[in-house]
Amino acid sequence: MSTDIQKVQDKFGLIGNSQSLRLVLEKAALVAPTKINILLRGESGVGKDVMAKVIHGLSDRKDKKLVIVNCGAIPEGIIESELFGHEKGSFTGADQTRQGYFEMANEGTIFLDEIGDTPKNVQVKLLRILENGEYYRVGSSEVRKTDVRIITATNRDLWSDVQKGHFREDLYYRLDTVTIHLPPLRDRKDDIPLIFRKFVEEFAQKYDSVFQGFSDDAKSLLVSYRWPGNIRELRSVAEQLVVLERSQFVTAEKLQKYLKGRQHSGATDNLPMVIKREGNAHEHTGGESSSINEGERELLYRALMDLKNEISDMRTMLGSFIYTNMNRESTSSRRLPLLGAGLPPEEQQAEEFTARKQRAYAEYLNNKDEIRFGNDRREDTSSAEAEHEDIEDENSMMDHFRKLDLIPSIEEAEKLLIQLALERFEGNRRKASEKLGMSERTLYRKLDQYGLINT
Repeated sequence: MSTDIQKVQDKFGLIGNSQSLRLVLEKAALVAPTKINILLRGESGVGKDVMAKVIHGLSDRKDKKLVIVNCGAIPEGIIESELFGHEKGSFTGADQTRQGYFEMANEGTIFLDEIGDTPKNVQVKLLRILENGEYYRVGSSEVRKTDVRIITATNRDLWSDVQKGHFREDLYYRLDTVTIHLPPLRDRKDDIPLIFRKFVEEFAQKYDSVFQGFSDDAKSLLVSYRWPGNIRELRSVAEQLVVLERSQFVTAEKLQKYLKGRQHSGATDNLPMVIKREGNAHEHTGGESSSINEGERELLYRALMDLKNEISDMRTMLGSFIYTNMNRESTSSRRLPLLGAGLPPEEQQAEEFTARKQRAYAEYLNNKDEIRFGNDRREDTSSAEAEHEDIEDENSMMDHFRKLDLIPSIEEAEKLLIQLALERFEGNRRKASEKLGMSERTLYRKLDQYGLINT
């Protein structure tokens, strides 16, 4: 790593020796002194705000203000006022004139995180600022100007949003002048122990604790874990360890308790890591040997039970949805129309396989005496009896689909559950999102992802 890049790391407290980090810092250092617009791309938690501070700190505006704005956290109804300011009396509650973030950042830098979440009317005004620095406060006809360096960031595919009509193409081209991709933590495996140690030592000092270090198997677990929350998750785990495992030597078993995430591919990163140990005289007695100890076995059992419960809940909701939709058709025929006509053989096969899944759910549910949604119970049935019936239902359903060898993918199940929630609440997205346990913003993204935006 060059001396200049090492100086940048020391100045901003950046930890790591990976090639991917070095390339990011080299590019940031190259464009920082210019006035060019920069788009930071990367998953949530990779440190896009830190990189914005680095770029600002290496620029000619480093002595001026850096204003950080999370566009995704500002409600749509007030984001225009937050960014551009408003005049007194321009709307209910505007009891005084207020500067916007662009006015505050004049001669400095503004960092707009989650730029893809800005509504269309705000995108038009952002484009004008990018082109000539002009804007209007809400409720004013006076043109104002600002001299500001704009850095934006997103964890979304903005070009895909452009193609779907959710993001302005002209604004996209103005923002995407220079793009810096920040690598996820899982692509910086050698940096993980270094960053983790830094966090633990900082929190140990903050909470007046003593960091005793971590074992080799804990280090291996740190590196092998996928870290879906990236550096933000790593920092959180370090803080929890310092507070809850106070002044103790960190082993893989202790560390595993705080790893909650799962891989996007569907694998269970939250499952304990089974570590094979060499048999030693002090580890085993008699002629017996084991690859996992009792603590690891207990963790594994609990994680599998949690996973079973989640799948059970999803199966119940999914089955109810298929049943409801199938009942809309004639009771004399429950067969779905032939899918995939005119498609290539492999695509037609996939379509027909999906149809088989749906028919299988309908076939099973048509023979049920009662369909229950979520945790709803019959009023005349005790909770114990209802729980017993649920277990019998699960077992019979599992047997039914095990014979057919049909299992819905996570994406299929999620899409169907969203459709079910919207149907149940007659298109009310707020109620649907509450039932699904997600924010309205997340639900909107899912609708877009699955082509259900007009549902």
